[in-house]
Formats: sequence, structure tokens, C-alpha cells
Amino acid sequence: MSEPSRKILVLGASGLIGRYVTDDLRIRGFEIIGVARNFAASQRLSALDLEMPVLSMASAGLVQLLRDRAIDVVVNCLGVLQDGRGSDGLGSDTRAVHRDFVERLLQAIRESGRTIRLIHISIPGVAEDDRTTFATTKREAERLIAASGIAYAILRPGFVIAPAAYGGSAMVRALAALSLQLPAEVSGTPFRPVAVEDIAATVAWLAMREAGDVAAVSWDLMQPQQISLDGVIGQFRLAFGMAKWPRIAMPAFLLDLGGRCGDLANSLGWMPPMRSNAVAELRRGVTGDPMPWMQATGIIPKTIAQVTGQRRATIQDKWFARLFLIKALIIASLVLFWVASGFIALLISFPATKAILASHGFPRAIVAPFAALTSMMDIGVGVLIAFRRTSALGLIAGIVLSLSYMVGTAILTPDLWIEPLGALVKTGPAIVLMLVALLMLDNR
Repeated sequence: MSEPSRKILVLGASGLIGRYVTDDLRIRGFEIIGVARNFAASQRLSALDLEMPVLSMASAGLVQLLRDRAIDVVVNCLGVLQDGRGSDGLGSDTRAVHRDFVERLLQAIRESGRTIRLIHISIPGVAEDDRTTFATTKREAERLIAASGIAYAILRPGFVIAPAAYGGSAMVRALAALSLQLPAEVSGTPFRPVAVEDIAATVAWLAMREAGDVAAVSWDLMQPQQISLDGVIGQFRLAFGMAKWPRIAMPAFLLDLGGRCGDLANSLGWMPPMRSNAVAELRRGVTGDPMPWMQATGIIPKTIAQVTGQRRATIQDKWFARLFLIKALIIASLVLFWVASGFIALLISFPATKAILASHGFPRAIVAPFAALTSMMDIGVGVLIAFRRTSALGLIAGIVLSLSYMVGTAILTPDLWIEPLGALVKTGPAIVLMLVALLMLDNR
């Protein structure tokens, strides 16, 4: 068995699994090169974390990367839940990420002239139960790897529990913190979890061995004990100190409605955890046989009770879980607020708006253009907030515009501040809500 001197390339090093594996292996003494399309500012802690458009690279470019960096092990953590458009404006194509890229990567490994082991992160379950493009393309990649002739390990983690939380892992925490109970058809599905540290330990175990010693394995990584999705949520409720709180039952139709709303948000560049593919995967559940993995590596996987029990939830954990689903409600309400107010002022209340401006000394020649301009600005702010890529700009513009309305009204029409419905007084809380949304935009 070799000392930890191998060079390891982690693809998708900004994700839930990829980030943890990268940091963990560095602590163990491996030289790790982390690659991602982009890293959050807080993730750029090493000069060996490289921002590269790896998914669009041809096999020749991948060959050069493997040779130049003298790579011994490649850990592929790349994956997308559903086709759509990312927050950076680039598309997410399940087939391109899961199948086509893996095909080019395998070709590059063969042509590199080096003995390289591929550790590929896939999904649990059996092909007969695959119902989504996410699952079918993942399975296609597995078949390509198995037929490639290179040394490989296909790891199929269950529901991953990590200190960080993105996507589905964050959604489960939110369901626990908000005391929401999923419909019985979903809550009772098998849902075996795995601690992310057990995934990292497995990657380290493989990296310490010669490629010929463990040449071709496919392992399910998850706790051996049976547990349902409701049981997983219950463990988080226990960690949050909410085990005895009453729960609100979610009507079954809301699950599918949430998936469709998530698909709409995805088309605008957002990456909501609740999308139609996520709903389908929840209904399938998480199953597998971890015994071959446990017997080969000697790793005894932590149970969810051990993971959540070894570190009780902090106030940071509770705030994040409670606000995670509320974030979507805040963004949606702000989009509706700005777009609706603009259309109402432009199409319904336009005569009244002009009358108010004229009565306060505005020249008649600019009354109509000014009223139309402010209405269009309101609509524009709402549209900017709706798209993930421009949301921050829209929120800043909304704050500036609201403050301008308040200051301008105080100077030109101060009597509107004391009108019966208090419209201008309510602008202050709206500004605070936009500030909250701006501070919550980061996903990782």
C-alpha cells in the first residue's frame, strides 16, 4: 500500500461531495487539484483549485490536463439534477454532463499514457427503476465506464449528509425545521443516508491502493440499517430540538405543484431543490446493498442518528433550515410586488397617477411620460429580480428606486406620507425585505 503521495484530480470540486472530498484528502496528505466551472469566493483557499470549463473541453484538452498535472486518480463528482439554465447563464444538460463528458474523460485517460484510476460518483438503485433523464444518463455513464477497460470504482452514495447543505440535503433540513410532513406516498419510501466523511474515507482508501489491486468495483455507499424519508427528517427534527412539535401535513398535490414551480424557476436560472426530477427521485427512494463496500474496505458507515447526534444543531443551522424554503417565497413575492405595482400604475391607475402629479405642480407636458417611466422602471426591477443572473442587480435597483421615491415624495409631495392607506410608510419594510433577499442570494 502506497503512502499518500498520489496526485488526485477532483472534478466538481465546488459541490457538496466534491468540496468535502477535496478538503478531506488534502488533510490526509494527498496532493489534490480541484476543478470546477466556478468557485465561491469562500472556497478559493488553495492555488490548486482551478476554475476551468472542463465540461466543454475536448478529449485532447483533458489528455493535456492529465499529463501536465501527472494525475494518478480522477474523482468525478460532476452532476446535474435536471436540464436547465444555471445562474451563470450557461445551460445544464444531463446527457452532456453525465454521459458525453464521461465518454471524453474515458478516452482521455486511455490516451494519457498513464495508469489512472477513475473514481466515479453515481446514484444508487437499479436501472429498471430509472424514470428520469438524470437517472438514465447516470446509468449510461456507468455502462461506459464498465466497458472502458480502465481501472475504476463506481461509488453510489445514498442520501448524503454533510456539514454543508445544498439542494436536496438543504430541503430535508427545511422540512424538519418547518415541521412539514410529506404525503404518505413519499414519506414512507426507503431513504438510506451516508455521511460525507464515509465517502471521503472510501476515496482515500482507493487512492492508497494500486490500480491493479482494486481494478473494477461498483459499491453502494449507505448505512445498512433500513430507514424511511420520514425517519431521516425525524432525526433532523430531533437535532433541531423539535421532535415534540406538531407537524403540518402537506397535501399530495402540493408536491407536484412545487415540482412544476421549481421547473419554472429553473428556466429562469435558479437551482431550486424541488423540481419534477427531484419529486420523481423522492418517490423512488434510496436503496442499495452496502455490504460489499463495507467488507472490502472495512469501513463501518455512520448511521444518521450518529451523524446528527454527534453535533447538535447550532443557531446557524436552525436559521438556515427555517429560511431555506422561505427564500423562494421572498423572491417570488418581490417579483410579484414590483411587476404588479408597475402594471397597475400603467394600465389601471394611470389617470389617477397623472392627476396626483398634476395637482402637485408637475408640468402637464411631463406628467404622462414621468408616470409611464416610473411604471416601466417598477416592471423592469421585477423582471431583473426574477432571473437569477440579474437578481442582485434588480434588488439593488429596487432598493435605490424605493429610497428615491421616499425622498422625492418627501420633497415634492410630503402630504402623501400621511395618506390614509400609508403606502409610502410601507415602502420601508419592502426595502428591508429586498435587503434580506440580497443577503440570502448565495447558494454555496
